[in-house]
Amino acid sequence: MKKQEYRPEGVFANTDSLYLSDMAGLLKAKSEGKILQSKCIMCDASHNLHLKLAGFDAVIPRDETAIGIKENTVKDVAIITRVNKMVCFKITDIVTYDGKTTIYLSRREAQLECQRYLFGEVSCGDIIDARVTHLEQFGAFCDIGCGIISMISIDNISVSRIGHPKNRFYVGMDIKAVVKAIDWVSKRFVLSHKELLGTWEQNAQRFTVGQTVSGIVRSLESYGVFIELMPNLAGLSEITAGVEVGDRVTVFIKNIIPEKMKVKLAIVEVVSKSEEREAFEYIYDGDKLANWVYSPENCERRVTTDFLHSYT
Repeated sequence: MKKQEYRPEGVFANTDSLYLSDMAGLLKAKSEGKILQSKCIMCDASHNLHLKLAGFDAVIPRDETAIGIKENTVKDVAIITRVNKMVCFKITDIVTYDGKTTIYLSRREAQLECQRYLFGEVSCGDIIDARVTHLEQFGAFCDIGCGIISMISIDNISVSRIGHPKNRFYVGMDIKAVVKAIDWVSKRFVLSHKELLGTWEQNAQRFTVGQTVSGIVRSLESYGVFIELMPNLAGLSEITAGVEVGDRVTVFIKNIIPEKMKVKLAIVEVVSKSEEREAFEYIYDGDKLANWVYSPENCERRVTTDFLHSYT
């Protein structure tokens, strides 16, 4: 995975406590231009964010709370939702007046520095760290550094289709993602995730014909029931009365056909009616992908992702 110089907000660094413990540390962080993180405790009526650093009052003025606030391309809701959450910042000034010290911060400056790094050092196919910040029906929003957000669309989360990203992720979850494309105009990264969960063969080799295993129902079609065995592997069973999407089921593996990427199943029993978030593991552990081929070599259908020729 590509080494990242900038952390998603909320990812702890041992050096933070050294700078945030006293005024000497804060002055050192200011002189070094260090990016730190601490929890926001309040947003005032003027949409300034307030923190406490080493016992001193600290404030992030509204225009410095995020890229786009000053330019009015980002709404104020992006400010108020930072309360009770970690925020990154650079110390811009330390002012003492009438016996009271106030520390002025800029989250925007931290984000601009991170953005320059990302668009200068990261390219399509790079695998990076991300933290899930928000889930919608259509995808998962992720912090890829200093509160800079990118999205993984639902169809790029896993090969096995899910009804909602919450079936795979939760808010605050640390994940890996691969950069699928870079939009240089809007300064956004397009992320994917499924390629890190392995190919059809890598997943299918964990199962053999004749086994009885656990699965979860992901889709009901007129011709059968799709059952997820692993996030990147699903099999098909005949329609069974009473089975619903989200059911955990016990299935018998009737056949595995690599040349058609098919796993034929028979439902033995419905175990539960409650849908659970399925655990997953990363099968690919490199730091870059050029061309990912999901389908077996002898398969008549080709499923691939070409990262070197993604749109930019």
